[in-house]
Amino acid sequence: MQCENPEVWNQPQKLNKYNQEKTYLEKSIKDYESLRQAVEDAQVLLEMAVESEDRGSFQEVLEEMPKIKKLYEDIELKTLLSGESDANSAYLSINSGAGGTEACDWASMLFRMYTRYGEKHGYKSEILEISEGDSAGIKSVTMLIEGPYAYGHLKAENGVHRLVRISPFDSNARRHTSFASVFVWPEVDDDIEIEVRSEDIKVDTYRASGAGGQHVNKTDSAVRMTHIPSGIVVQCQSQRSQHANRDKAMKMLKAALYEKELEEKQKEKDALNASKQANEWGSQIRSYVMHPYQMVKDHRTNLEVAQVQDVMDGDLDRFISAFLKTGLEGEENA
Repeated sequence: MQCENPEVWNQPQKLNKYNQEKTYLEKSIKDYESLRQAVEDAQVLLEMAVESEDRGSFQEVLEEMPKIKKLYEDIELKTLLSGESDANSAYLSINSGAGGTEACDWASMLFRMYTRYGEKHGYKSEILEISEGDSAGIKSVTMLIEGPYAYGHLKAENGVHRLVRISPFDSNARRHTSFASVFVWPEVDDDIEIEVRSEDIKVDTYRASGAGGQHVNKTDSAVRMTHIPSGIVVQCQSQRSQHANRDKAMKMLKAALYEKELEEKQKEKDALNASKQANEWGSQIRSYVMHPYQMVKDHRTNLEVAQVQDVMDGDLDRFISAFLKTGLEGEENA
């Protein structure tokens, strides 16, 4: 497979994106061929089972059906990722809401959930900023999730997430409700020009905090950048030097401004607006109930799943697929 535009070879950023798209397309073709072969094999086996009245062969066909269905659903999901920024990597930010220590613990559980989701899909995750809770969990965390179509998938997670459980921090074992908000925006390419005037930016430096160890500097290397006209705030503490953190923060800010510009241009009130709601009752997009019963329910699609632990281990594909399908139907009916 040859590159149609030789100029990309002299531009590392474009070349990297080209290679990512190439890898993704090659995998898509391979997945389709796997599905086609599986269907053909099952069809032949079924015909043989009917002709010979072989119950064993028929049972083998039944056992293959869930695998075939999963292959089909994975391919169907990829066809829904056609947005302008869907192919990009994603920034994902989690902020604890109402609930104090409970909410901080819930934010850390969501952080683990998205980390596991990334691992399952072969994405690379990098923590850019993290703020620990006073006694447990985290107050906030921002991470970069790198990989083809990371944003296309994770944009379904924008909004407030609600947890209902018996609190491990309550000596009386009472049921508590906690909230945390998730905000996702796409990483933008370096060749996309976003004008950011220096007079519109307020830059603060502070000492990096985290889990401790050699990766936490003792100097004020962390950077908080505020875009005054829009009110957008980004933070980065993942690098050892203030200069490197400043560069990453600027890239995050440009990505956030680009996403805001797209929203205004398209005039769409989409899932991103959910993240601007208060982290409290009535604003959640999804509820995770661990007591008195086990259920995760997405309030936008009404999809319910009883396997709560599977979801907390990063099994989000059903929710993402339902969200994307709902969005597609909305566009078709508009």
